[in-house]
Amino acid sequence: MEMTYEERLRFMHQLCQAQTRADAPSEAQAVAAFAHGDVEESVHYLASFLTFKAIQTADRHPADELQNDFDMLGVYQCFGLMVYAFLFMSLTQEGHQPDYDRAQITIGKTLFDGLAPEMLAEIIESGFHKFRLIAEAESEHWQEYRENLDKVTISYMIATTDDDSPHSADEVLPLFGQLLSQLCEAFTAD
Repeated sequence: MEMTYEERLRFMHQLCQAQTRADAPSEAQAVAAFAHGDVEESVHYLASFLTFKAIQTADRHPADELQNDFDMLGVYQCFGLMVYAFLFMSLTQEGHQPDYDRAQITIGKTLFDGLAPEMLAEIIESGFHKFRLIAEAESEHWQEYRENLDKVTISYMIATTDDDSPHSADEVLPLFGQLLSQLCEAFTAD
């Protein structure tokens, strides 16, 4: 059975969510969630999930950076928003419109749960500023970075949702960590 892009997103959401839950849903619950799931909620979840996994695979330590390099949290927020943008891009052809305001708040609250609202607001603002800088950059470096993140994001979706994929999701996931590391290096103050 061929899936639409939207169905792939909802399916990937269910698969990634199952990885993180100790109480795995029954098959009936998973089918119901897939059938009735909101695609925008799926994209929010996936952007947060993939950013969290990128932070892990890049061996980053946000708790330490909260104390020693607060601006780096804005880089993580930026990365999450970029993943959201690439996941959402194909949905615009189906009539969906991205809600970047909602997305950045959802991603920020997910990644930085428990922080004071003022700190969270600062991280979200910093992340969005970085996101806009990268989105508007015309240099070859940033164009190539955007293309690579887009390719890795789509590769992960295919690896997760297609049994005939040449790569497994576990093989693609470390590439998010590498791309996050590149982004962190670009925003590291000397």
